[in-house]
Amino acid sequence: MCPPRPSAAERRAQLLDAADAVFAEHGVTAPLDLVVERAQVGRATLYRQFPDRRAIMLALLERSVDKTRKAAQDLRDDDEAFFKLLAMVAERIAVSATLVDYWRAVERGDEVVAQARQKMWTVFEEPMKRAAAKGLCKQPLNAKELSLIFGMLGGALRGETPAQRKQLARRALQIILDGLKA
Repeated sequence: MCPPRPSAAERRAQLLDAADAVFAEHGVTAPLDLVVERAQVGRATLYRQFPDRRAIMLALLERSVDKTRKAAQDLRDDDEAFFKLLAMVAERIAVSATLVDYWRAVERGDEVVAQARQKMWTVFEEPMKRAAAKGLCKQPLNAKELSLIFGMLGGALRGETPAQRKQLARRALQIILDGLKA
């Protein structure tokens, strides 16, 4: 008896996991055949889920925002949630440097990027206010200041290897936290 066929949602997640790994290893311009091979699906399955590379990139961006939102929900009672979320973003930047670099290169007026920034602001707003109210953070930031912090964490992209990027992300985070914490 054959195992049950994966659902469309499972295939989509499988393709996104594969794309994330392939793009991290080979850059965002890697042949999509590598994604198909890594996901162990047919090319038609990829194109049914994602008509083009940008659709994959958008789905990866949305998934990253969703993961951050879920982490914020899991940390909703934690006074340190704001700082833990910043650490999570720093780690994600170091691990998925090519994806982050892709989105940093997109034009400023791009609606999708603007929406993602707004969603991230929404995710961070309450934990940040809570940290400030508890005296852990000097003051709440506005959306532009939070975006600036993400840009500062993006300095980790200067590392040539994953280990160097992680080290730079940790150092950038420490500098930022030294300035933010009360």
